[in-house]
Amino acid sequence: MFQVLKTQGRARRGVFQCAHGGQVQTPVFMNVGTQGAIKGGVSAFDLKELGCQIELSNTYHLHLRPGDDVIRRLGGLHRFMNWDGPILTDSGGFQVFSLAGLRKIREEGVTFASHLDGHRIFMGPEESMQIQSNLGSDIAMAFDECVENPAPYAYAKASCERTLRWLERCKREHDRLNSLPDTVNPHQMLFGINQGATYEDLRAWHMEEISKLDCDGYAIGGLAVGEPTEVMYKIIDAVEPHMPSDKPRYLMGVGTPSNIIEAVARGVDFFDCVMPARNARHGKLFTWQGTLNIKNARYKLDDGPIDPACDCPVCRRFSRAYVRHLFAAEEMLGMRLAVMHNLYFYNTLARRIRESLDNGTFDAFRAAYSQKLAQRV
Repeated sequence: MFQVLKTQGRARRGVFQCAHGGQVQTPVFMNVGTQGAIKGGVSAFDLKELGCQIELSNTYHLHLRPGDDVIRRLGGLHRFMNWDGPILTDSGGFQVFSLAGLRKIREEGVTFASHLDGHRIFMGPEESMQIQSNLGSDIAMAFDECVENPAPYAYAKASCERTLRWLERCKREHDRLNSLPDTVNPHQMLFGINQGATYEDLRAWHMEEISKLDCDGYAIGGLAVGEPTEVMYKIIDAVEPHMPSDKPRYLMGVGTPSNIIEAVARGVDFFDCVMPARNARHGKLFTWQGTLNIKNARYKLDDGPIDPACDCPVCRRFSRAYVRHLFAAEEMLGMRLAVMHNLYFYNTLARRIRESLDNGTFDAFRAAYSQKLAQRV
């Protein structure tokens, strides 16, 4: 399923195989379509042109609307959104964090008040696995608790111990569901999630324990939720030595182009983040010279592309002046074009990282771009 082809320091160049879409080249950035679509009017057909390898959707949101039972009856999420590549589904565990004011955690699972209409929802490890099985994704994420940073040590310890128990339950239920004759995707994989807040000893202990359960891959969760960037890097450094070297490593919800480059240097293979699409919808665009705000008046008469170094469908066809005009006129096309550019940039960033690893030049690529891409144009 996963093979490391070569390394440069701790950075890894690999290939990953799953039920849909052939081989995934890693490191890889997964494009976030929370509710089965990229916000900003980008379809599954667009994702192909933008270089997307894996699409990511959310268990909690699809369970609420249209309902995982509906998606199952329509043939699974791949058929529903007309995407034939790999899909990863987040477990709903992040909503344990993001809906803190609307939930109650106990050993059995979590009770939520729906953010849509307030009705009560219960989700535990078994329920999360059942929903993700109905969706038929290629990779299901284990149900976990993402705690805020900073968190009291005692709470973080109890939480990651509970997340370990939840993973054991996830694995049992996942194996059962995959064995059923009418399962949407009997080859669905399960990734475990490392937690432990910003405590290096908890992180290391938790990673050692969950690795004993022999999941198909492992994620580092609970980062980029308020802690300083250097703390995030320190936690990755603490966890990575305890992660199985023959399994994919996924850093959840991260992050900026610089974050991705630095995490690759620390041994991470998979990434996802809402940032490229979210920033784009507000006119914040990524370029190979740094970030820019297309709404700025300086671009009113600029007939050049968003990024002269980019060959995305937007940069090939439209000017900065036109995209700026669309935002000023509140035309939906402005957001769509901006999202397409940013996603292409992120997917190209991952491709260029892979090429630098293939060529043995990753250290030079990191030195050239890690800080540069964090600057404003």
